[in-house]
Amino acid sequence: MFNLELTEQHRMVEKTARDFALNEVGPRIRDLDRAMNFDAGLLKSMGELGLMGVCIPEAYGGAGMDYISYGLVCEELEYVDTSLRVILAVHIGLNSLSLLTWGTEEQKQKYLTPQAKGEKIACFGLTEPNAGTDVVGLESTAVKDGDTYILNGEKMWISLADVADHFLVIAWTDLEKKKRRDHSGLSAFIVERGFEGVSTASIHGKLGVRAGNTGSISMQDARVPAANLLGREGEGFKIAMFALDQGRFSVASGSTGLIRACRDASVKYALERTSFGKPIGENQLVKQMIAHMCRDYEMSRLLWLKAGWLKNKGERNTRETSLAKWFSCDAAERAAADAVQVYGAYGFSDEYPVERFYRNSKGASIYEGTREIHTVVQADYELGFRVDKPIRCQLPPWPFE
Repeated sequence: MFNLELTEQHRMVEKTARDFALNEVGPRIRDLDRAMNFDAGLLKSMGELGLMGVCIPEAYGGAGMDYISYGLVCEELEYVDTSLRVILAVHIGLNSLSLLTWGTEEQKQKYLTPQAKGEKIACFGLTEPNAGTDVVGLESTAVKDGDTYILNGEKMWISLADVADHFLVIAWTDLEKKKRRDHSGLSAFIVERGFEGVSTASIHGKLGVRAGNTGSISMQDARVPAANLLGREGEGFKIAMFALDQGRFSVASGSTGLIRACRDASVKYALERTSFGKPIGENQLVKQMIAHMCRDYEMSRLLWLKAGWLKNKGERNTRETSLAKWFSCDAAERAAADAVQVYGAYGFSDEYPVERFYRNSKGASIYEGTREIHTVVQADYELGFRVDKPIRCQLPPWPFE
């Protein structure tokens, strides 16, 4: 039975994330956003609080909390700024949970443990200049050469690219299947920043998430040990889809926090701002916008909580997570647009946070699967065109053994 009750542990980690975001980042987030400056010191602080491994088992250096805890942390971080939640989405959702599920014991000890402790930072390299949603359009290759693979390719729009120590990269190992666009020719690799032939660069001029680091990864004849193959050859597509499931969960819970931030900011302003001799909150159309935010927040929260509950049980949740991500991202865009409308001309200025909320809200409808892709996914499930098949590795249920 779907249980909505939060435990004391949930409340504790929720408060930890809330206090950190509001007190340590809130007072300076506007300046960071204006300067398009990523504060790498935040990574150390989040690691010390146990947030970088919140849902990773204690055996691998994590806090050992459940997936609901992970969602709560994401919601609280994005309440202050999307750039904070993106850190966990990439470091934990796309990378660390993939290592936990698909990695060998040696890989977990070498890479997952320092990541869970926040000693090393991780990211995920799937998207390329000419391929994103079209995964089989990737051009990156990995050619076996003795006990190493030689990787070549360019990854684009990679969050934390310029600060990550470890990259989880998807590349073709079967070039014949690449020609046929057969995704069973893709494989996944753990790549270290220090490997020869690996370099990164930052992307500037972004619409939103300006206080976050986004960049590119270049691999030019980069030699990667064969021991760094994640899973088996040919499982790269499965691993990438698995990783996106986990990342989408964090985007859903984070977008829920953004809706709440828009609601709270709108309520505050609607009670303070007067027009025609009365608070603008007394106007029915302003009430309507705020009411929609209240509705969408509650619905988005229920959707991501259900997905997290299924994760805790160790059950496949691709459909539920996709729905949560799709709905909450669309709702966050609406809430941010309405929040700017409530503020009027002031909403057009970065003196107030709703302008930043509006810019930040757009990215989530694009990354981790566009809203159009999720529309098709949900229709295909309903029509019976899409049915989840068992996969070799599944996210471990909580509590961890």
